Amino acid sequence: MPCATLAPSTCHQAGMGKIVLASGPDSITTVLGSCVGVAIYHPRTHHAMLAHVVLPASSGRASLPGKFADTAIPDMLQQLASLGICDNSLIVKLAGGSNMFGLPAGPMQVGESNLVAVEAALTKAKLRVASRHVGGNKGRRVTFDCQTGVYRIEVVGAEVVIL
Repeated sequence: MPCATLAPSTCHQAGMGKIVLASGPDSITTVLGSCVGVAIYHPRTHHAMLAHVVLPASSGRASLPGKFADTAIPDMLQQLASLGICDNSLIVKLAGGSNMFGLPAGPMQVGESNLVAVEAALTKAKLRVASRHVGGNKGRRVTFDCQTGVYRIEVVGAEVVIL
């Protein structure tokens, strides 16, 4: 649900390049274009993380860990491990990765590159994606409910998608 309708919980904003950790009954929200929203959820503890991945690879650059696919996933898992959460029951959901420039091919396919890099990082971490709403050419507003594990995706002119 959009944050404005959630109460009395807190709605956390995941800005570009940020990783946000929250737990039930809170939620985490962000707006995505070519960026990818990686949600990792632990159903027993109701802890959830949402990374707003902006680019595929850090190439050794120091920055916010959530900015790059190759640093976001390891950082998320490290944060969860610090809470004692490191079992096989983690649920991963993806949204975003749009082709915001509407070009059929070329170097401006940041969304597709982000998706490929996120999936590679998840595979390397031995995590499987449970569900996804990715691609297309429109932005998304996403909200992850830490209590239920529901990932709500809103795209202008389309039905709300629940993952």
